Amino acid sequence: MQGIARRALKLSKLIAAGAAALAFCNAAFAQNAKIPVVAAENFYGDVVQQLGGSHVDVTSILSNPDQDPHLFEASPKTARALQHASLVVYNGADYDPWMTKLLDVSKNAKRTVIIAADLVGKKAGDNPHLWYDPATMPAVARAVSAALVTADPAHKADYDANLAKFLDSLKPIDAKVAALRARYAGVPVTATEPVFGYMSDAIGLAMRNPSFQLAVMNNTEPSASDIAAFEKDLREKRVRVLIYNSQATEALTRRMLKLAQQSKVPAMSVTETEPAAKNFQKWMAVQLDALSAALEGKGQ
Repeated sequence: MQGIARRALKLSKLIAAGAAALAFCNAAFAQNAKIPVVAAENFYGDVVQQLGGSHVDVTSILSNPDQDPHLFEASPKTARALQHASLVVYNGADYDPWMTKLLDVSKNAKRTVIIAADLVGKKAGDNPHLWYDPATMPAVARAVSAALVTADPAHKADYDANLAKFLDSLKPIDAKVAALRARYAGVPVTATEPVFGYMSDAIGLAMRNPSFQLAVMNNTEPSASDIAAFEKDLREKRVRVLIYNSQATEALTRRMLKLAQQSKVPAMSVTETEPAAKNFQKWMAVQLDALSAALEGKGQ
């Protein structure tokens, strides 16, 4: 009986030790677990990564710079990623309507959702390319940082430091915008789509052919008069630069690019997806440098 009692006592101690070890491991896992984040577009995902550092696990849905974002269709993989996300960031203003549908069928009361359009007062019908507005990313960054602090207050110092660093890193971009505005405000330009519209406005460029751009963005055929006006601007060099979306080079865009080349109007490409091996800041800086070169007559 004593042997049985000793064995029982030994077993109970092993169980207790195992339970304590398991509890310690679970506590350590909870403390070190990364916050799962889903961003609809990779530039928002990049900003979350810069703000969250090693404390976040970010999945970006739209990340292919060779894909037309307007043709994207959500997959079961996308839905699964959203189910497990503690934080979701997307553009809104009808740019990524599939996100709203996916979130509606994947309810999670503990999930925080940040919509860039809501932060900057934009809605369906407005130009949805909000990341080209210099006011957007600071607003998104502050909202993301606050959400991370709420989810993981133990690392608040890290999030605060990363936010300050990120906001400081945007100052060279603001300086480039200010320099371009001082030199080129009022200069007429045109574009195949309104992708770069907010940045163009910030610089003060005089953007022409808006109805043509809206038609192309909405996958409808521009009117004959809009096409004729666009061609006349290029042929008679009424514009300094042609800005085009290199992720959506349909036949009409290629036609305008060819005419611009023949007329010696510099062309500058922009994208709707952050290129590989570049962060948001570098992406914006490179495009602003390309615009500066085009305005100087050194187009692509």
